[in-house]
Amino acid sequence: MAQPLTSQINDRNFLQATGFSFSIQRAPKVTYFGNAVNVPGVSLGVATQPTYLKDIPLVGDKMEFNDLKLRFLIDQNLENYREIQNWMRGIGYPESLDQIYSFQDDGPVRNGGQLNLYSDGTLQILSSINRPLFSVSFKDMFPIELSDINFDATVSETEYLTADVTFKYSIYNIDTVDCC
Repeated sequence: MAQPLTSQINDRNFLQATGFSFSIQRAPKVTYFGNAVNVPGVSLGVATQPTYLKDIPLVGDKMEFNDLKLRFLIDQNLENYREIQNWMRGIGYPESLDQIYSFQDDGPVRNGGQLNLYSDGTLQILSSINRPLFSVSFKDMFPIELSDINFDATVSETEYLTADVTFKYSIYNIDTVDCC
């Protein structure tokens, strides 16, 4: 027997934009300073069945995941900014081949002799009383873009600098956290 649809939600509390914490295994210095992150959107491809009158859209089978974007405050020693930049240098082509291997050794994640390119990350979504509600687990993350650091001598008030980093990943899953 089918369950009847309900027209009202049970919990009338709303998620707060400040209710999160985000951690990256390979970049622990970024974790504490994260101040904005997204749960990436998804889209489902569409197949087309051609007919002599009109093409008919059909349900596709490939999901596309949007990029994961994180904004973080930059510490004055540039440790967290350099942590991401060094990770990217270890993936890309830095100044010499020796640098690739030294950058690979910098991160805490080890893959049994393989290059240290990826990391997992976890976004904790918190309730209105800062208790974990959901855990969003990202698998095989790697940075693809790190923003500029823009200094400006014309700013009249103290302004703390931030950077944006964009990640690709293989998949993410949203799981309910069993709490209290």
